[in-house]
Amino acid sequence: MTRRVYLVVLLLSLGLMCPLATGIFMDKLASEKLCADDNCVYTISLARAEEDYNAPDCRFINIKKGQLIYVYSKLVKEKDSGEFWAGSVYGEQYEDHMGTVGYFPSSLVSEQHVYQEANKTVPTT
Repeated sequence: MTRRVYLVVLLLSLGLMCPLATGIFMDKLASEKLCADDNCVYTISLARAEEDYNAPDCRFINIKKGQLIYVYSKLVKEKDSGEFWAGSVYGEQYEDHMGTVGYFPSSLVSEQHVYQEANKTVPTT
């Protein structure tokens, strides 16, 4: 009897861990991105949100109209895809979101100031 209980517990444990091990795979937004450096850590520009945007999943960030965003990379647009940039929000009133980097549609922002040209093409991971 004890052997059966151990076997049942083992099978249940493996069944519960299986979804954690497999994860959820999402389509890549692009194969390449433009950055100012090889690691895409330097700010390319400062942009202002022209509209609100609610992130559809964890790869994206929420932005509010008027919010300033540091831009770190620009995805190279591919066939049948939107044009997305990666950045993080800027400003004290958005302190709880500062440091969170994610994608947002470039069509919803206007560049306010370009710090440096994004002339390095880097593969996305």
